[in-house]
Amino acid sequence: MPEAINRDRRRFLGTAAMTLAATQIGLSGPATAQAAEAKPTTRPIKPGTNTPFGPLKQIDAGVLNIGYVDAGPADGPVILLLHGWPYDIHSFVDVAPALASAGYRVIVPHLRGYGTTRFLSGETFRNGQPSALALDTIALMDALKIEKATLAGFDWGARTANIVAALWPERTKAMVSVSGYLIGNQEAGKKPLPPMAELDWWYQFYFATDRGRAGYDQYRHDFAKLIWRLASPKWAFDDATFDRSAVAFDNPDHVAIVIHNYRWRLGLAPGEPKYDELEKRLAAAPVIAVPTITMEGDANGAPHPDASAYAKKFSGRYAHRLITGGTGHNLPQEAPQAFVDAVVDVTKF
Repeated sequence: MPEAINRDRRRFLGTAAMTLAATQIGLSGPATAQAAEAKPTTRPIKPGTNTPFGPLKQIDAGVLNIGYVDAGPADGPVILLLHGWPYDIHSFVDVAPALASAGYRVIVPHLRGYGTTRFLSGETFRNGQPSALALDTIALMDALKIEKATLAGFDWGARTANIVAALWPERTKAMVSVSGYLIGNQEAGKKPLPPMAELDWWYQFYFATDRGRAGYDQYRHDFAKLIWRLASPKWAFDDATFDRSAVAFDNPDHVAIVIHNYRWRLGLAPGEPKYDELEKRLAAAPVIAVPTITMEGDANGAPHPDASAYAKKFSGRYAHRLITGGTGHNLPQEAPQAFVDAVVDVTKF
């Protein structure tokens, strides 16, 4: 990993982030996870060496027409890779080819509000609440006639994978989740936190205002680049790498989805009644029983819980891996070999 660091750059504070995350999900107690070393099972990957994905496929699934990558043998075990905010499918540009070459069928969709994914109807509420994104994943699997898949992701993608694994374990073979257990609820999101922890979520408070919505709409590329730098302070990505992903933020629904997602988390925007039962189940912080590997980068500048806060939320076979070398929030793109190894290993649990 590149080691160039702008030491004048404002960093998020790790201790406060741990306090925030642990408070939001209501967990405590000693860690029970066993750290595990990743064992290479594919050819070594040099980050940033793969070209952009070719033409995407499109399919109607639920309320969306989803743009997605479909790589590897059609009859291979399915891996579903889920990106976060403010990122896109290119977080997996090095991961997907490696997994495909190892014999897996790899599906990488643009989430609602990103890239070539579009709502089928202009009348559909642009809902960013987590349960809606999870149902998008189930709808995509149904449309592609995929009965069961291994889910792997980070940020919004990890949260989505967590929800699918918790509520639809029969559809989930295994899971890789960066930053661990990320299922939350509105009530937890309403609780005030210590000032330093609140500081880490500055963008949520910005998005809660009309000025924030307008500002994000006007400066969405600059805003995303700032988040990339803060969340991955040791990742020396170049403009070409960022610009390749930034195109996804030009989606006409992007701002609406992002703003609703963060306002909903704070209880400042309503969701849709059809998701109420799912949200009620998620508010109970359900245990995840499918085989799981959680991961964390040693230089993750975004708010994230400590592994000790969530280890007991995984009741099946489980391991936690700390990825060193200056790895930040976008772990699949910054440390693709470690991510690939985790995915391959968890499918063998």
